[in-house]
Amino acid sequence: MQPSHKKPPNASSLPNATTTVNRGAAGPEAVLLLALACAGSFVVILDATIVSVALPAIRVELGFTDTTLPWVVNAYTLAFAGCLLLGGRLSDVYGQRRMFVLGMGLFTLARTVGGLVSSAELLLAARAVQGIGGALLMPVTLSLLTTTFTEPAQRARMLGTWSAVGAAGAAAGPVIGGLLTEWAGWRWVFFISVPIGVLAVVVARAVLPPRSDDVPRPRLDALGAVLVTAGLVGIVYAVMHAAEADASVWSSLLAGVVLLGVFLVHQARWSREPLVPLGIFRLRSVSSGNVVMLLLGLGFFASPILLSLYLQDVHGYSPLHAGLGYLPIGVAQFAGAQFAGPLSVRLGVRRAAVLSCLLGAAGLAGVALLIGVHASYVTSVMLPGLVFGFGTTAAFTPITVGATSGVPPHQNGLAAGLLNTVRQTSGAIGLAVLSVLSAAVAASWRAAHFGDDLNALAHGYTAAFAASAACLAIAGIIAAVAMPGAQRGAGISVSARNPGQRSGMPRERQPSRRSR
Repeated sequence: MQPSHKKPPNASSLPNATTTVNRGAAGPEAVLLLALACAGSFVVILDATIVSVALPAIRVELGFTDTTLPWVVNAYTLAFAGCLLLGGRLSDVYGQRRMFVLGMGLFTLARTVGGLVSSAELLLAARAVQGIGGALLMPVTLSLLTTTFTEPAQRARMLGTWSAVGAAGAAAGPVIGGLLTEWAGWRWVFFISVPIGVLAVVVARAVLPPRSDDVPRPRLDALGAVLVTAGLVGIVYAVMHAAEADASVWSSLLAGVVLLGVFLVHQARWSREPLVPLGIFRLRSVSSGNVVMLLLGLGFFASPILLSLYLQDVHGYSPLHAGLGYLPIGVAQFAGAQFAGPLSVRLGVRRAAVLSCLLGAAGLAGVALLIGVHASYVTSVMLPGLVFGFGTTAAFTPITVGATSGVPPHQNGLAAGLLNTVRQTSGAIGLAVLSVLSAAVAASWRAAHFGDDLNALAHGYTAAFAASAACLAIAGIIAAVAMPGAQRGAGISVSARNPGQRSGMPRERQPSRRSR
């Protein structure tokens, strides 16, 4: 889609046909755009960890059972993972401003309702709506950066900041959740981010330009959206409940696979304007970046929860102490995300991704080798945790740069939604699979050693962390083989700019054979 010739010569062509700040700019508008993107990422990622600490208190007050309590997390996760791809496409169709305001507004409203509810059913409904709001919001936070900061080195730095803020949210969640639950009550776990959401909506309406009416609006593939959302929900639900292995799990898995199969056929043959044009996967940067992100998500996102459970189950930590025990790793995650931008610029995104993934794999392997009933927290958790915390979080920036670069401007929201879908879905699947693996190994050890519970649990967590390390090691190998290499003297991989683009020239003036 060609940009309007009425725009100023330095304006960038956005997928939603809005005008961005000049390339390389670091003025007030650029700072506000970065702040909006980071605020959206922070509240969404914070929610993934802050609520889990409050689950016991929620169960007591609202009357959840042991079987229904996990749905406080699952209702959010299913809605979020299932709607992310749709959220990315809606950003392309209706514009970043409208979808940011809608997503943040819905997310904030649902959190407010969640803190006020008086029944379990209302809380689950609020959590599902919150997941939908997060799915509309998260792709916009990424596409705001990839369409505003188009100079490769600057984009890498901004994505590093975005990842660092997300890492801070993930690390702060257990600590903030524990403090609020103990001192103010579980309802404040939901209220804490409401002021951020309200302020972000006000700033977004003032700063983000509306979608231009001069550019034709693409159609929304409604059938494709229904098929992919239902298919992803079915598969994620089945994996979450894989340990039960009953008829509902198998039927959900089968339905999800069939629906995704029909979705692919619909995209390839029937849809006039597909939700996911399959040709986007012909871009090496997009396909390789999403595969590496899939493996990274499978191995990494379960680690905070597994470590918290290990410290509580094996060493008897309280939830608050377990959250504090993860805090040094969270600091390492923040440092890794901050360092990732300069590392990507210096080494190129492929080398930075390989190095970070292998460093994360080494740290997780260290946890697997050192944890045990009589193991020291410092040597078995904190020290190897610092290594995997730094490495895994540093990997997100180069992978994100690679997977969202070289994409036609009108598909930036799609690329962002696709990557976020892979990231979040892989995290949910990884947690479910590794939890089942840990429980199975623990049960086998317990049966063979006459009910030795603590050692059985420790061996289960060892197996889970070993599998996590293997996922990250494979991710590093695939990144080395499949991700595009670095240009000579560029300091950033070729995937960080349109194929054939010369330094200093606007992206929209450089035709890309690979993206046609």
